[in-house]
Amino acid sequence: MSSMDVWLHGFPLPGTTEQAARSAERQGYAGLLLADSQNLVGDPYVELALAARATGRLGLGVAVTNPVTRDPSVTAAAIATVHAESGGRAVLGFARGDSALRQIGLEPAPLNVFTQALETLQGYLRGGTVEVRGTGARLAWLPAGLTKVPLDVAASGPKVIAAGALRAERLTFNLGAEPGLLSWALGTARRARERAGLDPDDVSYGAYVNVACADDVDGATEMVRGSASIFAHFAAEAARHGVPLTEADRSTAEALRDGYRESAHGLTRSAQASALPDAFLRRFALAGPPEELTERIAELRGLGLGRLVAVPASRDADPSFVTESNERFAAEVLPAVGRSELRAC
Repeated sequence: MSSMDVWLHGFPLPGTTEQAARSAERQGYAGLLLADSQNLVGDPYVELALAARATGRLGLGVAVTNPVTRDPSVTAAAIATVHAESGGRAVLGFARGDSALRQIGLEPAPLNVFTQALETLQGYLRGGTVEVRGTGARLAWLPAGLTKVPLDVAASGPKVIAAGALRAERLTFNLGAEPGLLSWALGTARRARERAGLDPDDVSYGAYVNVACADDVDGATEMVRGSASIFAHFAAEAARHGVPLTEADRSTAEALRDGYRESAHGLTRSAQASALPDAFLRRFALAGPPEELTERIAELRGLGLGRLVAVPASRDADPSFVTESNERFAAEVLPAVGRSELRAC
């Protein structure tokens, strides 16, 4: 069976990123992705530049930015700068927006705004001229010979999945570790490309998955509770648009959606996180001993996923637990999954 790239998700907190990047590279992760949420964490592009200088192989990206808090021209210039400084190791994660917008009272970008932003970004990143408000614009400073930054769309619902499948090199699903949901998402993406006359295999597919690697299953489950509530919220909102949840999970999703409080985003000690049943979390996240995680990841790989983004414990989790979990996952799960370096799209 083919290998799977495993990336690590993290927060761009000043003073921590360089060491986190060195550790991720040493441990064999394919890349490091940093959140873009200006009210909760530092600037990801500043921290990615520091990570670029601290590493030599590690893929580097933002996961994820949006078309509202940053104009597409600003986003394209920022990630292309990281790409140039890192020797072509950058990836741009892009979505409609979540905490970066909700923390300042805004809603995710409408689908048409999001779709137009994808096309504009691709024009900039290819070095072309794009029409913006009646003006032809381009990144005139791009170095000659610089490879294109891959665009990676984070998606949950069918319309965003289809938009990303048609316009990006990568598509990463926000639906947890549920094989049934991920199989549905893959089918949705592949059908969208087939209907457009495009090869469905020309896109790299992946999934964001909450991960806590520890023998104590109950303890591991608690450590991902807050983080998993974020991704469960994505699935809950997408369920309104056709994501096929079971009746039991639909009830859980509705309760989560109705009671979600942005002020407690990603925290274990929050009402939305506490409301998630343990049984749901153990299916939705990868929380447990290495042998169990290895088996479950093999199942996800068998669906046709080529990439996994491991999202560690919640924002308020014990940092020592997060470090231990990441190290153990790297030492005991990555070798079985298959390590690989960042590949050009």
